[in-house]
Amino acid sequence: MEPTTVLATISGRDRPGVTASFFSALAAHDVDVRDVEQVVIRERLVLAVLFDLRGDTAALRKSVNQTAQALGMDSEVTVADDPEAPQPGERGGHGGHGGRSHVIVLGHPLRPGALSHIIQRVADLGSNIESMTQLSTEPASSLELIVRSPDPALLRAELVRAAEDTGLDIAVEPAALRRRAKRLVVLDVDSTLISDEAIDVLARRAGVEDEVVAITERAMAGDLDFAESLRARVALLAGLAEADVAEVRDSLRLTPGARTFVRTLRWLGYLVGVVSGGFTFVTQRFVTELSLDFVAANTLEIVDGVVTGRLLGEILDRPGKARALERFAEQYGVPLSQTVAVGDGANDIDMLQTAGLGVAFNAKAALRSAADTSVNLPYLDAVLFLLGISGEDVTEAAESPGAG
Repeated sequence: MEPTTVLATISGRDRPGVTASFFSALAAHDVDVRDVEQVVIRERLVLAVLFDLRGDTAALRKSVNQTAQALGMDSEVTVADDPEAPQPGERGGHGGHGGRSHVIVLGHPLRPGALSHIIQRVADLGSNIESMTQLSTEPASSLELIVRSPDPALLRAELVRAAEDTGLDIAVEPAALRRRAKRLVVLDVDSTLISDEAIDVLARRAGVEDEVVAITERAMAGDLDFAESLRARVALLAGLAEADVAEVRDSLRLTPGARTFVRTLRWLGYLVGVVSGGFTFVTQRFVTELSLDFVAANTLEIVDGVVTGRLLGEILDRPGKARALERFAEQYGVPLSQTVAVGDGANDIDMLQTAGLGVAFNAKAALRSAADTSVNLPYLDAVLFLLGISGEDVTEAAESPGAG
């Protein structure tokens, strides 16, 4: 007997045992489950199960209706018109090139007009939104959409334009990639993990701020070779006392949401560390303070309590940061496809393009165009929602024993 594709749905007030009762009703029949979606909004549950049925659809419908009535819920059983149609999780669309994508929409706030614009863009491509779930409301509102599209690459390109039009942050990934959880996250430090550019603060203390800032801006915009510009800036710091360096280190400010970001990821079992074109004297403070798993940075030479204006060892530049990510991924046995890199400047381009997901954080134009997605909010923990991590996860991590 050829199977019949059936979609069974129940909805109503959520309470313990509803899902178990529904699947018990299905278990009385010869069915193979193909997909399941469950959503609860303000204690109202919608549970849908797509399956192949070998047997009598009338008997199946009777079982589902009786179960729903006993639970005080509504039910619907629909027999698919086209059993050959692509099913959730399979490729569909034209010429076998379609598929499902996870789309994360992030804003502060999320305005209905902006959402309408995005949803219309999806519809105009002949794509269908299969589900929409609220991930968070603070520090930013975020929604996760599962979208089936005949051309996922075109969907991504169109939503990039929609993000520019609306001012929202939008991330698009193939559904299979998101379901294969990311495991290792690498952060840039200056203007990413921390709000400051450490070398600019050191330059202010040394009285050469204007000269150093000018070089920094040209380097981060991609107009200067990073290694050459770093040597030039460090040379201007010659003569600065080690005590001043320590005071600057202790004054540096974490980006809002940084503690939440690291705490939540570590609670979920991620490896988290930093790869910085800055200095080890800065990174070591935050490795200790945030219990980071790994670190790579440049070493500022200090002799007899005075900065010499030189660096020790090989400079960690743009390609060096990508190599550091590869090294840490290999060290911990994590495929690059399961890594995430977050940064803000042109010297992060190679690192973000090497990672499975590259996130430009309040970034310069050169990096935004190269990254997989961007966050333009001033909260580092907003990046969590691009990973599909919910506000509930953030709260549980904060309330867990030993949370800092």
